[in-house]
Amino acid sequence: MWGAVAVAAAVSAGVLVAQTRDDTGSGADAKAAQGPVVTHVRSTPLRADGADGVSLSRPDVEPFSMLRLSWDDPSAHVQGAVQARARTTASHKWSSWVTLEADGGGGEDEAPKGMRGATGAAWFGPSDGVEIKVAAGGTLPGGLRLDVVDPGTSSTRSGIEPAAFVMDGESPEPSDTPTEAVDSPTPPAETSEPAVTPSATPSETSATPTPTKTPPSTSGTPTGSTTPTASPSTTAGPASTVPQPPVVSRAAWGADESLNNEAPEYGTTINAVFVHHTAQTNNYSCSDSPAIVRGLRALHLNEHWKDIGYNFVVDKCGTIFEGRKGGIDRPVIGAQAEGFNTNTTGIAVIGTYTSEDAPLAAKTSIARLAAWKLGQYKVDPLGKVTLTAGKANGKFALGQSAIFNRISGHRDAYATECPGTALYNQLPTLRGWAAGPVAGLAIKSVTDATLSGSTYLTKGALTVNWAATTPASFITKYEVLVDGKSTVTKTGTATSAAVTLAAGSHTVQVRATHQSGKTSTSPSVAVTAETTPPVFSTKPTLSLRTGTVDTTAVPVTLAWKATDTAGLKEVRLTAPTAKTYGPTTTSTQLTAKSGVATTFGLTAQDLAGNTAAAAASATPVIVPETSATKTGTWTKKTSTSYLGGASLSSAAKNASMSWTFTGRSVAWIVSRASTSGHAVIYVDGTKTATVDLKSATTAYRNAIWTKNWASAGKHTIKIVVSATSGRPTVTTDGIAYLR
Repeated sequence: MWGAVAVAAAVSAGVLVAQTRDDTGSGADAKAAQGPVVTHVRSTPLRADGADGVSLSRPDVEPFSMLRLSWDDPSAHVQGAVQARARTTASHKWSSWVTLEADGGGGEDEAPKGMRGATGAAWFGPSDGVEIKVAAGGTLPGGLRLDVVDPGTSSTRSGIEPAAFVMDGESPEPSDTPTEAVDSPTPPAETSEPAVTPSATPSETSATPTPTKTPPSTSGTPTGSTTPTASPSTTAGPASTVPQPPVVSRAAWGADESLNNEAPEYGTTINAVFVHHTAQTNNYSCSDSPAIVRGLRALHLNEHWKDIGYNFVVDKCGTIFEGRKGGIDRPVIGAQAEGFNTNTTGIAVIGTYTSEDAPLAAKTSIARLAAWKLGQYKVDPLGKVTLTAGKANGKFALGQSAIFNRISGHRDAYATECPGTALYNQLPTLRGWAAGPVAGLAIKSVTDATLSGSTYLTKGALTVNWAATTPASFITKYEVLVDGKSTVTKTGTATSAAVTLAAGSHTVQVRATHQSGKTSTSPSVAVTAETTPPVFSTKPTLSLRTGTVDTTAVPVTLAWKATDTAGLKEVRLTAPTAKTYGPTTTSTQLTAKSGVATTFGLTAQDLAGNTAAAAASATPVIVPETSATKTGTWTKKTSTSYLGGASLSSAAKNASMSWTFTGRSVAWIVSRASTSGHAVIYVDGTKTATVDLKSATTAYRNAIWTKNWASAGKHTIKIVVSATSGRPTVTTDGIAYLR
């Protein structure tokens, strides 16, 4: 028990501040590991005494997790902002101030005796201190009180154990400040037998779930490793046109049915679904969801409602909880849309969604649940309906009619912000998900095929990848259509499928079947299957090129030409190293080791994936200057920069060197400087070129000139010094050729 509670309250400059303090008790009865979970609602009257400058110390109270402000007249409203904060038991720090929704909304169409007005509730998690303040903009409602809820803790046993509820209405201990008594239902005896979990409906498993601590899912599918058990009704409702989503039963989340023995009231149909938010923090753990539902029910009972007002409650992880008793498949009359409770159902999402959108998993569950309930009565979720107010509620007069969407927001029927602007703006999307067909279906890519213009090219085997904006839980199956015919069928959670096409041109589409039976088909993509490989129209060849020569790296050029009727994708060098070239590239500069036969392998691949291979082989050979036949005067130079550590140099006019070799490509190797001169080159006795060796920077082992032949043959290369005026010197390191 909470024990005696001291309360200080004051109104000054339009602000009412209340502080509660627990003087006794440890709350151990709510922490028992076995047996029912006891839920307490502790109510503290608030009275303004006219004092100003109220300074509050940190209160110490018995643990609670949820709170709200309530008052006597259910038709009255708080004119100013209501804010609360709590000190959590885990951190022992004060939370930030939370604004409570000014009006909790909802209510029984036939108001029970003692029914109260209230703000929305706020969930803080286990806390041991509380402060609340009201910035009054006018007269405050009479009979103000702070209601705090300890929803109890779940049993340590596997699953969600049934819970018992105790409604505590305690008056504060005597003080100089007048206080008011609080009426609350009489708590049941603590020896009451716990409720028994009903058996599952035929469409469900019999496993009782344990809510997970998994963060909100982004896939649109509620998280959790087990299938919750839905409560059956005595008389089954009509079968729906769509599957029932999993629902956690009242017994599973801990509803003590002895607290409200009134028989459920039923309508005759479900004409519309009203979507709510509970206007609490969004930073709760989904493992706390059963406790939050227990807390909501406790506060609704504390308002003298017959039961929790909502027909269903959904958490941010997408778990659906059965709300008001009477059977999830029946048109149970709740207290969720005052004036429009009959023949409608209410789905509340735990959290505040004024500026923050609800998680995908929660929105998915809302739409699935709405589709199922409306589907029981063959109602189109995209349709509209005329409803007539059965009670004046501040927005509609008794008997006033209005047109509603079949899936509407609470604000459509009542003067409230509920379900928050962000979530309200998503209702058109939820209607589309619920009604079908599958939206946003498109082929995103085709694997093992290459897009050329607007056509994919493939050898035949490929993978089609698609996406849809409608969550997977609404989709019964996907089919891949080839030329309009279904060739592959996949489940509604699939996003790809392997397909093999016959040679030729095809159109490929994906068809999705919504749970309603409606189908949608993606735009088509063009795919051509062909198996003809590319062709090396010019076989790969090797030739020497200019550049710096080393015994381990003789500069060479590898040239080729590849073509394909469907389109060339690339050419790959596969040996002795790997490199990929574009379809228009026809040569590349490489190196090869002197004296070693080197094979350069190439593979051409077309856009369809067909390949062709080719190769070119050669052995570079370096012939030093000392092996040449010489005329005139030549001087030996030594340096580690020369090939072999030495070279020959001459400034004498007509001094010459010649080499004879058998090969298909040759390069003359020289050293160059700013003082280097000209030389004339003869090939097989014919003057072929005049080469200027001058260079702004000194360069050693430089292949300065090359000559290539279509095939290998015996050739003679001769160089003759021109003795250029002012820079007559020619220095050579020999030649290189390919054999």
